[in-house]
Amino acid sequence: MDTQSVMVEKQKPVSGTSRKREKSEQTLAAIVAAAMHLTAKHGLQNLALGDIARQLGISKSGVFVRVGSLEALQLLVVDECERQFRDLVLIPTLSEKPGLPQIDAVVRLWIAHGGSMKALLGAHYESQAGEDVSELGRRLQSGMTNWRKRLEGLVAHALKLGQLRVDTDPGQFVFEIFGLMLGYLYDTRIAQDPRHQARALSAYYRTRSTYVSFGGGGL
Repeated sequence: MDTQSVMVEKQKPVSGTSRKREKSEQTLAAIVAAAMHLTAKHGLQNLALGDIARQLGISKSGVFVRVGSLEALQLLVVDECERQFRDLVLIPTLSEKPGLPQIDAVVRLWIAHGGSMKALLGAHYESQAGEDVSELGRRLQSGMTNWRKRLEGLVAHALKLGQLRVDTDPGQFVFEIFGLMLGYLYDTRIAQDPRHQARALSAYYRTRSTYVSFGGGGL
């Protein structure tokens, strides 16, 4: 028996179960993508299985079978948003100089991607967690808290490098960044101001200027 015959003999046909699993995974991916699109338009809390079914041209029960519940789908959306936020905003800034240059890069990318809802984490949590004790509410609250702590860590490092005034409160600086980002998202989704990105960047650098030390810490 030659080598080619052995290879052909060893090849196993794709089973019906494998094909069904692959199709199911593709359908789930399409459901999550549709959910992301609808979330961008209407918000996470207004997501509905029926709307997704209509957009994909499948039955509502078909959506339910694959996601289990509306909250489960919302959690999948949060997972995807966090992945995109990490890939689009966090990872690209790791190569920046530490301190303010890294903070600047994070804010620039956050503004660039936040409006299109590709980066839901942080700015678009819209204070929905509040008194919500559901798993989704806890997840949103945890995500926002972790993101604020990460930013505070970057600000604290910039302070340590001497790039910020010695009386800088990292929590206050981050609070102001979050405040301007909420205003930015309002203009993006409600007012639809075509200058929203430029306004947000201007607001950030105006806020930043009140914290930068005169020495600059090597900036």
